[in-house]
Amino acid sequence: MRILNPYLGASVPWLKGNLHTHTTNSDGPHTPQNTVREYAGRGYDFLMISDHDHLTGVAGLDPHGMVLIPGNEITANGPHVLHIGAQALVPPHTERQRVFDAIRADGGLAVCNHPNWESSFNHCPQECLAAWDGYAGIEIYNGVVEWLEGRPCATDRWDRLLASGKRIWGFAHDDCHRVEDIGIAWLMAQSRERSPEAILDALRHGRFYASTGIEITRIETDGNRIRIETRDPCRIGAFSDYGYRRASTDGTALEFTVPQARAYTYLRFECAGHYGRMAWTQPFFIE
Repeated sequence: MRILNPYLGASVPWLKGNLHTHTTNSDGPHTPQNTVREYAGRGYDFLMISDHDHLTGVAGLDPHGMVLIPGNEITANGPHVLHIGAQALVPPHTERQRVFDAIRADGGLAVCNHPNWESSFNHCPQECLAAWDGYAGIEIYNGVVEWLEGRPCATDRWDRLLASGKRIWGFAHDDCHRVEDIGIAWLMAQSRERSPEAILDALRHGRFYASTGIEITRIETDGNRIRIETRDPCRIGAFSDYGYRRASTDGTALEFTVPQARAYTYLRFECAGHYGRMAWTQPFFIE
């Protein structure tokens, strides 16, 4: 048995960032420059402006110390898709598989947005997520849906996909459309360099966790053991195929030993704290 740990050692720094925010170039509250200033003032290390079907230029902006990643949200003609690291606009094909293929050819990453948004709780149908290939992950949490129809959390969708054999990552973003949306959710990525290329590589390989307020301080494997530690007291749970909770504890640490005769294909960890704050690790695939 082998546990595939996507994370690096404790010496590699964590960078805080958001990949889903809108400006006045589509339907956001601030100009691009003021949006950058707002996130920098909250201690973010990287940011992607993701205006709807519009590639907002970031080269001429003052980054205020952040790494700015080019991108956009492909919105027209189907379920919404983030194009992370966009070099050019990708046509919004109704057949979203063509969108994923074009994003990959452009050198970027595709993320399927807010699957449980809308009154149907089905902005992105599960059968499509199961059939599509070539996307990096889904938004397991979307902050703006806290104030809209549907459900902001989509770990139910994620667990079904992971259990079926999909190896995709879980993203959390605030999806800023209003001033109040800034800083709802973010990613913490392990990157040796502060550059778009290094951060994109970390995202591509799952070297990040998602959070709405819980800080994970330690993620490590040793043989068949996985240990998670947090700075904040919370309930930490270990989940496997189809959301099966294998273990949980209240406190700041959980160590889980994967049985040699494993009956599941992955483990992921959720940390639930005060006032609804959460953090989610990426899955540890088991081979």
